[in-house]
Amino acid sequence: MIFKETSLKGAYIIEIEPLEDERGFFARSFCQKEFEEHSLNFSIVQCNLSYNKKKGTLRGMHYQVAPYEEAKLVSCVRGAIYDVIIDLRQDSNSYCQWLAVELNEKKFNMIYIPEGFAHGFQTLKDDTEVFYQMSEFYHPECARGVRWNDPAFGVKWPLHNPIISEKDKGYLDFMK
Repeated sequence: MIFKETSLKGAYIIEIEPLEDERGFFARSFCQKEFEEHSLNFSIVQCNLSYNKKKGTLRGMHYQVAPYEEAKLVSCVRGAIYDVIIDLRQDSNSYCQWLAVELNEKKFNMIYIPEGFAHGFQTLKDDTEVFYQMSEFYHPECARGVRWNDPAFGVKWPLHNPIISEKDKGYLDFMK
């Protein structure tokens, strides 16, 4: 696996290294040892799958607060997404900065999102599936979110008029 650290410290784009032959390819998509070599102590306790019927569907921006902060390893196993993370770590040099990457079924790329980040995505194709590997169990009492179009962050989404839940639309303005 190839780990590429992003401009947001601790967040990585991860690419597979396929071993190809006439049958197709084989590639590692997770290895605890390789994560540890990059100082990422990521233990998977839960996996989630998100199916999205329509292009333009937007989910996010979600995170969990202490004591159940979570890291995520996210990939798009069908279709394509515009994946966005926002650094909400108050002691970080990149506090309130965001980063986006396209994840898709052809690249097999992933994004590692550390604790303290909000995460969301917008689908770029119909019938898109997103696979999450989580470091923490879901705790509804610690679930939080920031609004997808909050001016505090200025995220530039690729598609206008997203399909979005009332819950995700309803987050209040973020207070720095």
